[in-house]
Amino acid sequence: GRRLPRLHGHCFPLCLPLYISLPLCVSHCALLYSIFLLCTAPLPGQSREGKMPSAGLEAGSNKVDVAIDLGNPLLNRTVDGFLKIGAVGACRVVAEDAFDCIHRGDISKRQLEETLKKMCKEGAYWGAVAGVYVGMEYGVERVRGEYDWKNALIGGIASGALISAASNNKGNKIAKDAITGGAIATAIEFINYLT
Repeated sequence: GRRLPRLHGHCFPLCLPLYISLPLCVSHCALLYSIFLLCTAPLPGQSREGKMPSAGLEAGSNKVDVAIDLGNPLLNRTVDGFLKIGAVGACRVVAEDAFDCIHRGDISKRQLEETLKKMCKEGAYWGAVAGVYVGMEYGVERVRGEYDWKNALIGGIASGALISAASNNKGNKIAKDAITGGAIATAIEFINYLT
C-alpha cells in the first residue's frame, strides 16, 4: 500500500515542547504549520499531486487502511491536514492531562469528561489552522504552477493574516502575525529541503 509521509526526526522534537493555549497567537499557529510541514513532506520521488487523506491501523497481521477521496485535490489536502494535525492537538491534551493525573495521583469521571471536551476543542482548532495553511499553500502552488519555498511563504503570510483577523485582531497585529506565519512556514520549508 501507500506509505505514509515520514517525520523529519531532527526537527519534530523542537516543536513538541511549545505550549498551545486558546486563543492561540500566531507563533503558536506557526507551530502548527511547522508540525504539518514536518508530518506531510513527500518521500523522495513521491508526488504531492492528488494526495488523499489516509490513515492506517495495524495490529499483528491485521491491517486496516482508510482513504478519503473528496474528488478535489484542494479539499483532499485540506481535510488531510485537518485530520492529521487535529489528532496531534488531541494527543497533546491527552498527554498533558495524563501527566497532571499522575502528578496529582488521582483521576475522576469529571476529569475524564473535561479531557474529552478539551480534546475535541483543541483537535478542531489545530486541525482548522492546519487546514487553512495547507489550503492556502496548495492554492498558491496551483496558481504559480511551481512547488518551491515561495508557496510556503505566501501561504504562511495569508494564513497568518487570516487566522489573526479571525481572532479579532486589528491592523498592525494582523501584519505582524502574517509576517510571523510566512517566516516560520518558509523556515520549515528550507529545513525540509535540507533533508
